Parts: sequence; structure tokens; C-alpha cells
Amino acid sequence: MLNRLEMLRIFCTAAESRNFKEAATRLGVSPQAVTRAVKELEGHVGELLFHRNTRHNRITEVGEQLAARARLSLQGVDAIFQGADQARASELAGLVRITAPRALGRHGLMRVLGELCAQHPGLQLDLRFSDQFADVVDEQIDIGIRVGVLRDSRFVARAVSSVSFHIVAAPELLSRCGAPKTLQELAERPTTVAIDPNTGRPWAWFLAGGQQWLPRAPTFATDDTGAEAEAVLAGVGFGQLTAYLAAPHLRSGRLVEVLPELAPEPWSLSVYRPQRGPVAARIRLVFDRLVAFFSEGSRFP
Repeated sequence: MLNRLEMLRIFCTAAESRNFKEAATRLGVSPQAVTRAVKELEGHVGELLFHRNTRHNRITEVGEQLAARARLSLQGVDAIFQGADQARASELAGLVRITAPRALGRHGLMRVLGELCAQHPGLQLDLRFSDQFADVVDEQIDIGIRVGVLRDSRFVARAVSSVSFHIVAAPELLSRCGAPKTLQELAERPTTVAIDPNTGRPWAWFLAGGQQWLPRAPTFATDDTGAEAEAVLAGVGFGQLTAYLAAPHLRSGRLVEVLPELAPEPWSLSVYRPQRGPVAARIRLVFDRLVAFFSEGSRFP
């Protein structure tokens, strides 16, 4: 049995059509479905609504009156749902500010954000790439993505993946210098370092067992981890790179891992936002989509 709303919708379409076959075509149903709906409605109202013959269906006077009232009712119902749809659409429109490490822009982040913009045309994304930890509260950032431990209680953080670290070199450099077998031998070879933008000093390399090591005289230093990866690929020196920078090149053979026994435990990759009262629907949408994206399998082994 049809629900009454659908019955009225079919009836109104039939009233505006030359016959039930035309109404069925407009509705995407069978002519028999239109006939059944009309008969069921006639049973409810206790009146004949159409004069039928083999070629035409002519609506009765009672049918005309009922169709006029039904159209007004359907318009009111449609207006309710249209208003709800518009309200939901407006909730998902507006600005969302995001910060993420520069290198993540090359690893699918732009694709997932592009899909969001295509699905929600009113959404505006302001994406800032930085390897410096951003204070989302002070800098009015809505969502952050970072590698490492987040201890600030002002954040709602979701650890979504893990990121490993690799000491790597280009095959050309290994041909020239040979692969180091110990940390002492590595210290005698050219190395690269990344500069901590907070202090202006080089980041130490993180090693197994919680140890840290800093190359004494690095051949190449930069405040851009992507540029450091390019330098390592070019054979400038040995470097310690995160998996999202190193893994594609390790798979292709453009980089070779050395001293794997010195690799530290993987770090967490987290998506976070500030705790500052109710969360706008557009921010929750982007936050949840980023959590789902980075949680898909092991992205950065």
C-alpha cells in the first residue's frame, strides 16, 4: 500500500497528463502503478476521480477539486523539505582554516580537499602549509594536521596514522661514499638537516631507544623538509626523512635506506582542532573527512 503523500503525488501528475501512460512516464513508474494509486485514492475518498476509456482518462469535477487541494498540500510539504535542505547547505558553507606540514600537500591532501569543495560549493578552504607547529587558538586556525605528540588540553586531537623515519641516501651517493655501517661512519659522510623554524637551529635526528643525534657539519641545511628531500634525492648527502617523503622513492629505488636498526618508533600523525564551544557543521565536515582520509590503511609505513 502506498503512503498517502506518494498517492497524492501520483494523482496530481495523472491529473496534469493526457492519460495514465503519460503520467507513468513522467514519474518513472509503470502505468499499472498509476492505475493502482488512483484506485486506492478513489477508495479513500469514496468518489470517482477519472472517467476512463482505452485512449483517454478525463478527470471528474470531484477529481479537479481534489487535485487543486492536493497541489497546495504538496507544495507546502515540498517547501518544508526545501527549507531544510537550504539550511543544511548554508551550514556547510563558509570559511575553514587548515594548517598542515608542507610535504603532506604532495600526498593526497589536495585531492581530498578538492573533493570536498566539489561536493559543497559554498565551502571556502584556507590552507596554510608550514612545518612550524601552529597555535590554532592564537592564529584562529580551525583544523591542524601534525606529526608528533600533542599535549595541549585545548585541542580535540585524533591520532589517525603513524609516520616512520628513515635514514636514506641516493644510489649515486652510496656509489661514491659507500654505505655506513655505524653511526660513527655516518658522521664522516655528507649529511642534510632540517632547520627548526621555532629556534633557527637544526633538528636533531631521532634514533632508536629515544636517542638523538645531530650531524656536526651538515653539507646542506634548509627550513623546508621538501627541499631537504630533493637534496637527498640529488645525492647531496645522507638524510633522515619521514615516510611520507621517503616511502615513494624507496619503492622506486631512487633512495636506499641505511642503518635501519637506528630507526625510532613511528610517531603519530594527528588531526586536531581547538576546544572552543560548539563546532560549526562545516568544520566538523572537514575534520571528519580528514580523519577518515588519513585513517585509511597505513599511509606512511
